[in-house]
Amino acid sequence: MSISLKNLDESKATVVSAMNVAAEVRKAREAVGYSVDDLAVTCGLVTHEIIEIENGENADPAKLRRIAAALQVPPSDFVPL
Repeated sequence: MSISLKNLDESKATVVSAMNVAAEVRKAREAVGYSVDDLAVTCGLVTHEIIEIENGENADPAKLRRIAAALQVPPSDFVPL
């Protein structure tokens, strides 16, 4: 079985995008002076879930909306242009 370059490129684009979202979440959290624990308590997630998001391992839209609400920013702030 072979993997086409098109599929490979799409896979890389997804990983890069998740890492960009992760960096934006971390930047927004730090901008308001929250620790990971502070954010977890404020948005109702557990610390491990925040860490996964900030490491680019999870970009669950529902969790991102909760984080955005806790940080009082629009979810679109997590998607760099």
